[in-house]
Amino acid sequence: MSHAPWPAVTRLVVRRALYAVPVLLVVTFGVFAVAAASPFDPVRAYAGTAALGADQETLDRLRENLGVDRPFTARWWDWLTSALGGDLGRSAVMRQPVAEVIGERLLWSTLLCAVAFAVAVLLGTVLGVLAARRPGSLVDRAVTSAAYVLEAAPVFWIALLAVWLFALQLDVLPAGGLTDTGSDRITFGGLVEHLVLPAGVLAVSQLPWFTLYVRQGVGDALAEDPVRGARARGLSERTVLLGHALRSGLLPVLTLIGSRVPELITGALLVETVFSWPGIASATVEAATAVDFPLLAALTTLATAAVLAGNLLADLLYGLIDPRVKLEEM
Repeated sequence: MSHAPWPAVTRLVVRRALYAVPVLLVVTFGVFAVAAASPFDPVRAYAGTAALGADQETLDRLRENLGVDRPFTARWWDWLTSALGGDLGRSAVMRQPVAEVIGERLLWSTLLCAVAFAVAVLLGTVLGVLAARRPGSLVDRAVTSAAYVLEAAPVFWIALLAVWLFALQLDVLPAGGLTDTGSDRITFGGLVEHLVLPAGVLAVSQLPWFTLYVRQGVGDALAEDPVRGARARGLSERTVLLGHALRSGLLPVLTLIGSRVPELITGALLVETVFSWPGIASATVEAATAVDFPLLAALTTLATAAVLAGNLLADLLYGLIDPRVKLEEM
């Protein structure tokens, strides 16, 4: 591992943080602009069925109370200045402050994504190494073929298939939610049971990328001269694989970790919707369909920050582990 000076790490973090500021400003502005151009009416979404029998005067008054009668630029500026002061506004569709909505749901989304990502990385590494050990073998062909098939399969299709097989046909796992029907008590065993399907589906959607990257990286490393030299010195195949090829072959995976964050968030949105998982992604769907400006802007900002943080983490890991990479030049 390269011993990069911590000042270089600090400078990289500060540079990326400064770069993130205009990105987040543009993203939030774009959210308000797109929402303003949306065909969905936030007033009718807020009023629900009551809007069907309401006269225009009542709807206009409600529109004024919600603040959606003003230009979107004014709404964006008001939200931005309030957000910088710690007030993210109030969600019309959730009927509660945006900060509370995020606070209640962030833990469950983080748990789902963390478990799925860890499973995808670990299982992808194992399968990739098994495939790379003997290129062209039956194991290699089976692993790569399965990876390509899963890579092309939409995540919502995998989710629906998992519900049909494990919940409806085999009846071994719950079809969705966080607790059993008719109960609002969360227990550790029940949480694990309800987490298996959504986390498993999300992990499977990310698995092909890690498997193929590890297979390619480890396969290339096994063909390098240092690894051949280690074999010529009589080192065991396990030592050669774990001590030499695996470390070099996993370097490309570090950059993949950051680049997969957007796909992970997109996949989580679909998975949470299919499995009724009470996370951030499902709230994003409700905010988008109801044109809930404050909630939609806050959730989009959170997702963008997660993507930027993922890219930063990948660069830091790559710079700290690969001696050929200098953090000062990143």
